[in-house]
Amino acid sequence: MPKPGQPRFNHVAMSLPADLLDEQGRKDIVGFYSEVFGWQELPTETVDRKKLVMSAYTFDQFVFLIADEPPMTTRPLDHFGMGVATVDELDEFLDRAKRYQEKDDRVRIIDKQTETFPGLVLTSFYVGYLLPLMVEVQHYAWERGA
Repeated sequence: MPKPGQPRFNHVAMSLPADLLDEQGRKDIVGFYSEVFGWQELPTETVDRKKLVMSAYTFDQFVFLIADEPPMTTRPLDHFGMGVATVDELDEFLDRAKRYQEKDDRVRIIDKQTETFPGLVLTSFYVGYLLPLMVEVQHYAWERGA
């Protein structure tokens, strides 16, 4: 739960075409995000061709997908971010995404890059699969005194 005075983001919501939330579409979406990130479908929230909710590590962090016309449209780099504690953890997510891409060419990856800013080294990659928003996985390495 959030600490008083420290609100945090707890979910992201996106609208999709109803066809993407049919049985096969949900299977594809859950298969990818479960295998790569460990997110799990909340089956009590699933409504065929209408709604899919995936828990992202805790009950109050989730991705909410809803059917709507017209569905959400985005630019290719529109995304939401997910922070990780170590570069090794980032690399593991990237490796899983690349392995999934080998069996499904609908996976889009922008490979790992590292940027250096005053007091900070930021390592990240982007991955997208069927949803209108990509996921950017980031690791922040703060330099001492920053």
